[in-house]
Amino acid sequence: MVKASETFTSGFSANPDYDFEIRCVLGLAYSGASDTGEVLAAVQGIGKNDHEKWFAAWHDLGDRVTGIADAADAAGHHESAASAYLRASAYYGVAVNAVAALDSSDQLLPTFTKQRRAWERFVATTSVDARSVEIPYEGTTLPGYYFRSAAEGDAHPLLVVVNGSDGSLAALWGSAVSGALRRGYDALVFDGPGQQSMLFERGTTFRPDWEAVLTPVLDFVLGHGGVDADRVSVYGISQAGYWVPRALAFEHRFAAAIADPGVVNVSTSWTSHLPKSLLKLLDEKNDAKFDREMALGLKLAPGTARTWTFRARPYGGGGYAETIEAVRAYDLTAVAAAITTPLLITEPEDEQFWPGQSRQLADLAPAVSTVVPFTAAEGANFHCQPLARALTEQRMFDWLDEVIGVGATRSASAPSEGSPS
Repeated sequence: MVKASETFTSGFSANPDYDFEIRCVLGLAYSGASDTGEVLAAVQGIGKNDHEKWFAAWHDLGDRVTGIADAADAAGHHESAASAYLRASAYYGVAVNAVAALDSSDQLLPTFTKQRRAWERFVATTSVDARSVEIPYEGTTLPGYYFRSAAEGDAHPLLVVVNGSDGSLAALWGSAVSGALRRGYDALVFDGPGQQSMLFERGTTFRPDWEAVLTPVLDFVLGHGGVDADRVSVYGISQAGYWVPRALAFEHRFAAAIADPGVVNVSTSWTSHLPKSLLKLLDEKNDAKFDREMALGLKLAPGTARTWTFRARPYGGGGYAETIEAVRAYDLTAVAAAITTPLLITEPEDEQFWPGQSRQLADLAPAVSTVVPFTAAEGANFHCQPLARALTEQRMFDWLDEVIGVGATRSASAPSEGSPS
């Protein structure tokens, strides 16, 4: 049996959260959203729980690469500027999440502002046809970005790309947008309720009924010029492995969908770490005692308490029991059988957040589901296969091409040069 290398299995940091973040950012190098050397240099020597240094490493790297981008842009080197802005936005994205472990959240909004500014400068300087859009949604709009491929023809297939709970738009470029454009698909990314700008700048929270989000997004793209209405697909990464299938149980107009990975019950990533005695209190609806016990335990673990507060914020906050009950509403068990859209589900070995749930989702919707395993022997284990994004891209787009029939008809043209409109 082929074994993964010692470096790959032992990790890049003794802190499992740091290690996973490093893997995710290194995986973005395939699409140009990171550069391996500058990432490894930035995290060198950071201790297991040196949260201040961890934040500073990513924040300062974002600042340094932004400086490179601004200088290149001023000199008229727009392709170089776009490359650096994209990387900087991805690095700031890690810094935003790193605020969760700091004593103060004062750095959150300023760092996010830098992250979004770098992303918007990338959109403005890239040679890809890219533009910002506003998607009508319940009396307001969702901010989005539309990327037009250089494929021939007036109407292109489109991939709607849905984020997880805390990823950056630069990370979505690496997860799906870049690969879509190279294959002749247009792509749309957006911030939904509780995500990125909608949370940090507008104070909205997550919602479990994601069809209320994805249906207006689909209405918007179907009314967008240049879209092949019969070949609109949707991709969801991380927690969007719940949101996308949830929407598909009610919204049947997508031609195909990808869940990377499948998520049936979001709350297990919260409750699997709790003692049985605490879970019993939840089941007995003894919220007051549960909150007292949690407060006592987290008083002895201030770092964990800060992380809990950060992670609970998109669900509306409240007491500990109230948060768990809110997260428990994110459950596909009763609705997944209603999915009629062809669905590809990734299944990484060593999935650390929702183990076993990709197969569980496929079992709930067997007529439409295709499960694709990823293994440690391929260098493709862990949540969302962070160090195997080329392999992931190949498998999911080959499947998508075949399901919606784009491979035989689209052009293989490379992206054209020129400024976005």
